[in-house]
Amino acid sequence: MIQALNLNKSYGSLQVLRDVSLEIARGEVVSIVGPSGAGKTTLLQILGTLDRPDSGTLRYGDTDVSRLKEKDLARFRNQHIGFVFQAHHLLPEFTALENVCIPALIAGTPLREAETRARELLQELKVDHRATHKPAALSGGEQQRVAVARALMNNPMAVLADEPSGNLDTQHARELHELFFTLRDRHRQTFVIVTHNPELAAMADRRITLRDGRQQP
Repeated sequence: MIQALNLNKSYGSLQVLRDVSLEIARGEVVSIVGPSGAGKTTLLQILGTLDRPDSGTLRYGDTDVSRLKEKDLARFRNQHIGFVFQAHHLLPEFTALENVCIPALIAGTPLREAETRARELLQELKVDHRATHKPAALSGGEQQRVAVARALMNNPMAVLADEPSGNLDTQHARELHELFFTLRDRHRQTFVIVTHNPELAAMADRRITLRDGRQQP
């Protein structure tokens, strides 16, 4: 489903990715691991179309996203890719329900339809009782579940997560890890996860290791 071929990326004289190629199937949970500075986050940003490689190609299904113009790329990203970040990035002035609705509203979904799906997701993720609360009133684990619901809002082809359990205690981190696999099993959802957490990396269907910008065998 996701195909990356010979991705290269440099910032000035520093080459961060070196000919990275990978394929990720629908319904796979893949972890990206490696030491700090190995290029993990850069690879995830390129896979998420938040950054472009200097060379190489990236395809989602039949779409060569490497060739899309910025406006089309933004639309593709909104409709087909979900994101979960370590710091949640929930908008503090909006409730949990409103935060989850945002991707759908950007895509032009009517408000009532967006709210219905958002409530369903919050219920599935067991935080529907917190729908009217703003992020400051939520625990770290609750905030991250709301962030996962937001990532799933437009039924994306893949959810990309960057250290999603990095700010959580051991119990909430384990619950989040288990949630990813529950969602995969229920919906064939694809997850690509950058992590330093050895438990999460070991749970993944497959592990991709980067070192000095190169994919390790």
